[in-house]
Parts: sequence; C-alpha cells; structure tokens
Amino acid sequence: MAKHGFSDAPWESAKAEGKAALAECARAKKMISYTDFMHQIRSISFETPHDSRLPQFLAEISTEEAKAGRGMMTALVVRKNGDQRPGAGFFELAGRLGYDISDPEKFWLEEVNKVFANCQRMGSVNRIER
Repeated sequence: MAKHGFSDAPWESAKAEGKAALAECARAKKMISYTDFMHQIRSISFETPHDSRLPQFLAEISTEEAKAGRGMMTALVVRKNGDQRPGAGFFELAGRLGYDISDPEKFWLEEVNKVFANCQRMGSVNRIER
C-alpha cells in the first residue's frame, strides 16, 4: 500500500530516520529547520520544505511519539527564518490530539522541554524559558 506516493516500507524507514534525527537534536538541546530535517531523511525524498507530503509525515511522527508519552517530537522542527517556531500545522495537530493550545507559545515550550527531557540519558536538562 502506498502512503502519499511512497510505499509503506520506505515511508516507515523514513519515519525512523526522522525520529533518530530529532532524538539527536533533543540530546544536543537544539532545534532543526524544516530544510535541514528533510536532508536527514534518506529513505524517501521531499521536494521542498513546502512539499504537501511533509506535514503528514511530521504529523505521523508527532502522533506516534505523543501517544508513547514522549511528547510531540516535531516541536523541534522550526522555520529557518523569521520567528524560528513550528508552522501552524504543528499547533493544529496538537489541538486534534487534545492538547491545550490556548497559549501556543507556552504549549510549544512545554513540548520542547518534554522532548529534551525524554531524550536525555543522564544529567540535568537545560530548559527553554519563556
């Protein structure tokens, strides 16, 4: 069966690559741009950061990780320029998943810190403050 023009096996491999890239970012306590994130994926190819398949890809990663109690991992994927925050799709997904997004900035920072904390193996976690 195909997902967004890709067969299941490459799509699932790509999600594993995406999760690994985000875990590496979380351990380093840093964000990653949409463009740089796309370049970490080898199993499938997105044409641009505006590729219509990318939001679904990110949504699947965040949904799976949130359901596993590790937070919305894609909170670390941000715009390269401007506000350096996730796009609107991140917050729309959070609302669909039942999160309180009445204060989007607060919600986003909480998710970033949750992802950082869940990817740390030892030592204290540096928190991003508002």
